[in-house]
Amino acid sequence: MAASLAKATVLARGKDEVYVAATPLRATKGPAQLLMSTTYSLNLWDLQHFVVIIKPNLPPPQNSQAIVFDFQPKDPENIYTALAVLSGRAVPGVVLVRKLSKLPRRKCWFVGSSKLDAVDIATKFNSDWRTDLRVGHHDCRDYTNGLVELLIGEKQVLERLRKDRGGQG
Repeated sequence: MAASLAKATVLARGKDEVYVAATPLRATKGPAQLLMSTTYSLNLWDLQHFVVIIKPNLPPPQNSQAIVFDFQPKDPENIYTALAVLSGRAVPGVVLVRKLSKLPRRKCWFVGSSKLDAVDIATKFNSDWRTDLRVGHHDCRDYTNGLVELLIGEKQVLERLRKDRGGQG
């Protein structure tokens, strides 16, 4: 009985909006950080970090909040982490969850709506996600594609976004 009531509450709540956003890659301070900021500004798709943002369908005043789900190296600004990533080795990763007061104005795309409680689904996804990060094999792109597929059913969302924008961010 309690389970069916909880499910009815989730379904009655409405659809949570799901977004994908691109952010600059983080790097050590100095030239490396300047390079990452420049690549982000130039819209180089392959040199951007991707996150999933969920905007839950909640009543005011909570309806303006969004939640970011992110997978990145545990210490992205460490020079040894950067060298390991560049050499193709795995590094310790971490799944981060944080609140935003509003959606980003740039490089943030609505990708669909989740019929169920997207935050609960994403939390479960995070608990099962392996945190060893290897660029090109198990990184923010795989995380974003996997979470979006679970939330809205679309496979390879980043490939669609890339094609829609002609390879630009």
